[in-house]
Amino acid sequence: MKLVSIETIPGQEFEVIGVVKGTIVQSKNFGKDFMAGMKTLVGGEISSYTEMLVEARQIATKRMVDEAEQLGADAIVGVRYASSSVMQGAAEVLAYGTAVKFL
Repeated sequence: MKLVSIETIPGQEFEVIGVVKGTIVQSKNFGKDFMAGMKTLVGGEISSYTEMLVEARQIATKRMVDEAEQLGADAIVGVRYASSSVMQGAAEVLAYGTAVKFL
């Protein structure tokens, strides 16, 4: 499955199938949360949160691709990511784009 953030694929004609998305709500681990709190005292990257968000983006992307494959898509154009806090200690990561079928 080809994923691109641009709205076209140069040299490729396609028909639009529709919007596809993948989402996950990820919560913090208490142990990692405690250590992250300690890290904020000295500054720098909080690698446990970076790892958590990388994993969440990978899962959201896979779910988006799975949805596109079920629709018979060859690619997803206009891929975007969004995130939001849904409650204290939990964040949603959303991957979305337009599923297309090559002509």
